[in-house]
Amino acid sequence: MASTRLTAESRAQALATLEASTDIATELDVLVVGGGVTGAGIALDAVTRGLSTALVESQDWAQGTSSRSSKLVHGGLRYLQMLDFELVHEALTERDLLLRDLAPHLVRPVPFLYPLEHRVWERAYVGTGIAMYDILATLTPGRRPMPFHRHLTKAQMEAKFPDLAHDAAVGAVQYWDASVDDARLVTTLVRTAASYGAHVASRTQVVGLTQGSTGTVNGAVVVDLETGREITVRARAVINATGVWTEETQDLAGHPDSPAGGLRVLASKGIHLVVPRDRIQGHAGLILQTEKSVLFVIPWSRYWIIGTTDTPWHLDPVSPVVTSADVDYVLDHANAVLAHPLTRDDIIGTYAGLRPLLQPGTKAGTPSAKVSREHTVASPTAGLTVIAGGKLTTYRIMAKDAVDFAIGQRSAALPSITHQIPLTGAIGLKAVQRQARAWAKRFGWNPPMVDHLLHRYGSNLTDLVELCEADPSLALPLEHATAYLRAEVHHAVTHEGALHLEDVLAHRTRLVYEVPDRGVDAAAEVADIVAPLLGWDDVAKQRELDAWRTRVDAELAALRAPDDESAEEAMRGADRIAPWQPLRTS
Repeated sequence: MASTRLTAESRAQALATLEASTDIATELDVLVVGGGVTGAGIALDAVTRGLSTALVESQDWAQGTSSRSSKLVHGGLRYLQMLDFELVHEALTERDLLLRDLAPHLVRPVPFLYPLEHRVWERAYVGTGIAMYDILATLTPGRRPMPFHRHLTKAQMEAKFPDLAHDAAVGAVQYWDASVDDARLVTTLVRTAASYGAHVASRTQVVGLTQGSTGTVNGAVVVDLETGREITVRARAVINATGVWTEETQDLAGHPDSPAGGLRVLASKGIHLVVPRDRIQGHAGLILQTEKSVLFVIPWSRYWIIGTTDTPWHLDPVSPVVTSADVDYVLDHANAVLAHPLTRDDIIGTYAGLRPLLQPGTKAGTPSAKVSREHTVASPTAGLTVIAGGKLTTYRIMAKDAVDFAIGQRSAALPSITHQIPLTGAIGLKAVQRQARAWAKRFGWNPPMVDHLLHRYGSNLTDLVELCEADPSLALPLEHATAYLRAEVHHAVTHEGALHLEDVLAHRTRLVYEVPDRGVDAAAEVADIVAPLLGWDDVAKQRELDAWRTRVDAELAALRAPDDESAEEAMRGADRIAPWQPLRTS
């Protein structure tokens, strides 16, 4: 296995490999475009089949939808209402596989309450549905990692969630799902793929697709956004996993108006509010039905995440943000069931993401497509595979389907084995959990800090310990963000591929919405730690700080805006640290 470390140097080596893929002798088997959870999962699936694999992402890993989700790993209760038992079973199987074997450090069980407004018929109806949810999970091979659901009386419900309004429900059903830091899952997938030999490069944008004399896609033109250097990559198969950018990417092969022109995707905006854990008294999450969507109140780390919405988005997919109207909508629905209503002053963070919803236009009966209710794989032109839809929980199934489709008949001889591949940090987890007690005593880490570190890094916590042993100042918390160690910032650059200040503040940590100032006060200390690691001089460091400040100012201005159009206008003031390049349609 290669190293799991993602660095500026490993990125340069990956780009060199891409540049050398000039003919049949050196071409890649698979080039994956898009570094969200789907693309990262595809890269891991392909490389563990023995295929030479590269993964490129135009910005940072998980920059888009995959860092802006509800952070749930779940089966999808709503599909039971559609009687889609197969789909729910598939998602529950993936949930339990992650919890039990693949990523037990990252994915954790979370209890949820489904409040009931009617004593008899609703308890019977909801209870039957959630019992089926448990039965479908029990059919999953291996040890069951979750407790069974329970029916709660009103008194039991209030003990579990004291801040639920007294008249909001007559009782509840408690069931279990799981949560994950979505951006960390993606980074972990990328690191795991790299450890098996995948060539991975962030801040590397595909601006064109190359085609042979017969029109078959045989590679791509990419631009290193850090230097402006252009590279032509040759690959036997190109897989487009770019989410809400699906249509723009597939159109690089030409024929965007063809009836078989690939997948059609509609972006739908979902927003979340973040409030401190002590602001709501509860020991479980809530799931509530609204007229437009499902509202979750999710216990996550030191916070509650409250969301989401589901509204069409027709503007620039680069900058979805939370508006004043979005905040009002979520607060109104949450406060309808909370004994102590939240105000805007309670909100310390917000974020918005775009779901890539599949639209009619691709037929499952044709040889160029495989369609499920959740995701679709298609081939609009030979050599190019496109996948869209789906959700975080089923990324591994999506990846398997995409690679199977891309390599065709070879998939029978090279089946997917990712159900047997633990992600980095999972192997040796129990031993490191025991060793962590001695490290906590040595470095003065309290139990919440140790839990935080084990949850984020698993057995890779040993890497941080080595950093702290070499430089004891790294074992200290950040002055303005004490939930994180200075070592975590260092590690983000030396092991997790962070290239810019925003990579650390938005994706390696989540300070972008975990502190009221969105990481502005902590930014200078973070920049001081990463500057020597990335070779920044004072001018470069100040540019990074200025870019972060303009982003935060733009997001706060957007938060005051009454609608999406006004918010997008406000976001145009943000300074893009590595701007996108124009695309080149054939």
